[in-house]
Amino acid sequence: MHIARILARPGTHFSFEFFPPRNQAGADMLFETISALKPLQPSFVSVTYGAGGSTRDLTCDLVLRLQRESHLEVVAHLTAVGAIRAEIQRLLEKYAEAGIENIMVLRGDPPKNNPSFTPPADGFGYAAELVAYIKKHFPHFGLGVAGFPEGHPETPNRLREMDYLKAKVDSGADYLCTQLFFDNRDFYDFRERCELAGIHVPILAGIMPVASRAGMERMAELAQGARIPARLLRAVARAEDDRAVERVGLHWATEQVFDLYDNQVAGIHFYTLNRSRATLKIYETLGKSLDENWSVE
Repeated sequence: MHIARILARPGTHFSFEFFPPRNQAGADMLFETISALKPLQPSFVSVTYGAGGSTRDLTCDLVLRLQRESHLEVVAHLTAVGAIRAEIQRLLEKYAEAGIENIMVLRGDPPKNNPSFTPPADGFGYAAELVAYIKKHFPHFGLGVAGFPEGHPETPNRLREMDYLKAKVDSGADYLCTQLFFDNRDFYDFRERCELAGIHVPILAGIMPVASRAGMERMAELAQGARIPARLLRAVARAEDDRAVERVGLHWATEQVFDLYDNQVAGIHFYTLNRSRATLKIYETLGKSLDENWSVE
């Protein structure tokens, strides 16, 4: 189903993000996670793409398998970095043939070992260009793009940042999904700035619970400078071990979700890291029993 139709349904939508496993053990863990989360009836699930397209084939394989076996609505990530138009064309044709209807369009991060990376001559320099290309050649696809509540790391001018974001929406994006954040005030400010900029598509809030001290460091790196509030840092510092850190992170994320839900956000997107435990705990705390066959749609 087209993402615009999904998100037009009343209520707050919940969705989950997975990444393609690199070995059989990882694949087994992922499908255990999907099996555990499926009863929560997410509005959709998405599959990530590695930096510079490094997991393109793995992503495609996982997307197609989920489409065949899970009966979930699948959103495939697609990045512009390192891809030429012919490759993008073939991949989109494959997705269309398989019945995939929705794509998350990202510019993508340049490969870490190539800081001077430039797009290929027949490629795409920006997400807005890829959005426009898909809308022209595959108009039936629903498209999402990324938003950055704390600011895009490469665009310190936040007025200019909103211009770039609006260009992605004007090119044909149907919704925004934000980078992870830890302070809901950043999200609400971002949502208001989108409104002022004339961006009126649904905005989904990206949530990832802290699971360990090392994980928190990786999250800050992944989000390219995510602002971790001092209150959360103090709570993590007081924790005796990573098990206690996980409890702190789960409590913090649950409070975020409660507040977002109460403020009627369009959707909450869980970055699961291919694990179900934190997401299930948050759902349980929200008072939604799996036995109630609960759906936010």
